[in-house]
Amino acid sequence: MSVDERAPAVARAVSPPIPARRRSPGPAKTLVVIAPLSLAIALGLWGIRRKNTMWGDESVTYQLAHRDLSQIWLTAQHIDLVHALYYAVMHEIFGLFGGGLLTLRLPSVLAMSAAASGVGLLALRLAGPRAGLLAGLVFPLLPQVQKYAQEGRSYAMVCALVTWATYALVASVPHRARWRWAVYGSTMLLACLLHEFAVLVLVAHGVTLVVARAPRPVLRAWSVAAAGVVAGLLPLAIYSAEQSEQVSWIGGPVRPGYFLVVAVVGVVCALAPLRVREPVRLSVLAVPILVLPGLLLLIASLVKPLFVDRYVVYSNIGIALLLGAGMDYFLRRKRSSRYAWIAAVAVLAVLVQPSLSLRMPQSRSNDVTAIGAAVRKEGRPGDGLLYLAGQHRILTAANPEDTRFLTDIALAQDPVSSNTLAGVELPAQEIAARMLEFDRIVVVRAVGVHSLTNPQEEAKTSTLRRHFREYGTTHVNGARVTVYVRDHDPSPKAGPGSDSPGASGGVMR
Repeated sequence: MSVDERAPAVARAVSPPIPARRRSPGPAKTLVVIAPLSLAIALGLWGIRRKNTMWGDESVTYQLAHRDLSQIWLTAQHIDLVHALYYAVMHEIFGLFGGGLLTLRLPSVLAMSAAASGVGLLALRLAGPRAGLLAGLVFPLLPQVQKYAQEGRSYAMVCALVTWATYALVASVPHRARWRWAVYGSTMLLACLLHEFAVLVLVAHGVTLVVARAPRPVLRAWSVAAAGVVAGLLPLAIYSAEQSEQVSWIGGPVRPGYFLVVAVVGVVCALAPLRVREPVRLSVLAVPILVLPGLLLLIASLVKPLFVDRYVVYSNIGIALLLGAGMDYFLRRKRSSRYAWIAAVAVLAVLVQPSLSLRMPQSRSNDVTAIGAAVRKEGRPGDGLLYLAGQHRILTAANPEDTRFLTDIALAQDPVSSNTLAGVELPAQEIAARMLEFDRIVVVRAVGVHSLTNPQEEAKTSTLRRHFREYGTTHVNGARVTVYVRDHDPSPKAGPGSDSPGASGGVMR
C-alpha cells in the first residue's frame, strides 16, 4: 500500500472529532439582563408608597386579596371575574409577606423588572448586545411603565408574561422544538387569564410570523399554540361577558394620546436600517406589538368603548425595542453618534418631570386615602353616611376606621358577607325613611364618573333635596365629601358635637 493511500487513515486516527462545547453566557448577555433589571427595581422602589396613598382600583385589590380564596371566587361570580386569578395570587402573597402597601405594589415592581430584562434579551437576540442594553434601559424609563410598575393591579404581571412569551416565540422559530412552543402557549395563556385583552398579542405575533415568511411548520406550530390559548381563555371570556357592565364607565377612549404618540415614534424608528440577526427582524416583531393591540381596541371602541391605556401596557415592549435598536443604529454611524447622545440626554431631561409627577397622589384619578380622611374629619359620631352612588362605597373601604363612628344609611348587607365589592343596599323607600332619622348626613360623591339612575339613587337625591340643605363640602382627589343638615336644625354647629371633627362650618375646600 502506498503512502498516499495510508494518509487518510492516519489522519482519521490522529484527529478524532472534538465534542461540541456549549457556549456559556458572555458578559454582554449578563449585562443586558442585570442593568435593565437593576434600573427597573430602582425606579420601582423610588417613591413606591406615593405618600402612603392608594387609589380606587388598588383599594379593590387590597380588600379582595384579604378575603379567603372561597370568598374571592364567590365575589367573582358577581363582579370582577376577569381579575379573579390576580386576586388569588395577591391573596397568597399577602399570606406570605403581610398585607401592607409595599406588599401590594412590590409584585408589580418585580414583574416590570423581569419584563425589562426580557426586552433587553429580545433586542440582544434580534439586533446585538448594544441594542439589547439600550432597549432594556429604555423600557423602565417609559412613563407608562413607571406608572404601572407601582400599582397593585395585574398590568405589570401581564406585561412581564407577554415579554417572555414573545421571547419564547422568537426562540422557537429557528429551533422548532415542541417544548418551546409549549412554554410559549402556557405563558400566553397565563397572561390572558390575568387580563383577557392580552389575547390581542396573539394577533400581533401571527402578523409577525406571516410578514417574516416563517416556514409552514413554524406557522402550524404557532397556530396550535394560539388555538390552545384561545380555548383555555374561552370559558373565562364567556362568563365574564355577563359582567360587561363593569366597563360601562368607559365613555370613549381613555388616554389614547400616549399610545398614538409612541406608535408614531415607533414606526419612524422602524424605518431605520436596523441590524438583522435572526429569521425574525426586530422591526417586524416590534411594530405589531406596539400598534396592533391598541389599534384593535380603538376600532372596537367605535361599537363599544373599550380602549383604556392600561389595557395595552405591554405595547411598551415594542417601542422600547425600536428605540433601543434605533439608538444603536445612530451610534454605529460615527457622524450621527454625537447627535444621538445629545438627543438621549435631552429625552432623559424631559422625563424628569413626568417621573416626579407619577410618584405624587395626584397622578391617579382618585385618592381613597384622602377621601377616607375627609369623611373622618367632616363626620361626627352618630352622623349618617351616604354614597352617591352605592358602588362608590369602595372609596372609603380601605380603612374602616375612617367610617367607624358613622352609620351607613343605605347598607343592607356589607361587602364581605354579600360577596360583592360595595355591599347590597336597602330598597329605595327604606333608604328615604332612614335618611329622615338623621340630622346630619355625610355624602360621598365620586367626580368624573357617570351617575347611575336607579330607584335607590333617586330616593337618595330627592330626599336630600327636599329635607336637607348643604352645610359644607370638601373637595379631594376624585370625590366630594359634603355634609347635609336637616332644614329644621338652625345651627348645626351648636351642641356637644361642636368641637368634633367636621364642625368647621360651611367652608368650600
